[in-house]
Amino acid sequence: MKSFFYQKQWNWKMSGVALGLAFLLAVFLVKPIGVSTQFVILDGIIWDFFSNEVVVEDVKAPKGYSSTNPYLNKSGGKYAKSVAKPLNYSIIFVLAMLAGGFLASKLQSNRTDKKELIAPEVWRSKFGDSSVKRYIVTFVGGILVLFGSRIAGGCTSGHMMSGMMQTSLSGYLFSMGAFALAVPVAIFMYKGDN
Repeated sequence: MKSFFYQKQWNWKMSGVALGLAFLLAVFLVKPIGVSTQFVILDGIIWDFFSNEVVVEDVKAPKGYSSTNPYLNKSGGKYAKSVAKPLNYSIIFVLAMLAGGFLASKLQSNRTDKKELIAPEVWRSKFGDSSVKRYIVTFVGGILVLFGSRIAGGCTSGHMMSGMMQTSLSGYLFSMGAFALAVPVAIFMYKGDN
């Protein structure tokens, strides 16, 4: 009975089709998927917790809220409203992504040893078995990706996946830039490996 609940690893084709359908369904039912803005909203929620002047109700603002922060105040106070009323589709989507990733890791049928869960063999053969080193590099990489996505005005899911699906010029430009940098970095980091 326990094996009934374990998931099987999908091949890349099936995963790609499922991901494409999920993005299409999101656009059709709610809005395009994008998550990096929610980190800004989370920052705003924390900031607003310590200072009541960051986001205020404003009857003159189109969304009913305004902020002293220009970014939170843009789009008629759209982000300021998300800070004031954080329980919305976008934040629930981000929380569901975290919960889904955790659940998938627990239900994975082809479980591997702990070393493989911390870092794949290609990483360990090049950089060693240190989990601390892997976590630090992963954390720094995540910070750089998030910083870059905010500079670009959107993340991989918003620009590359949702954007390209909607034939957005910014989506294609973002994707070209991401691959133009990712491929040489991967070649540099893993050169000499088979």
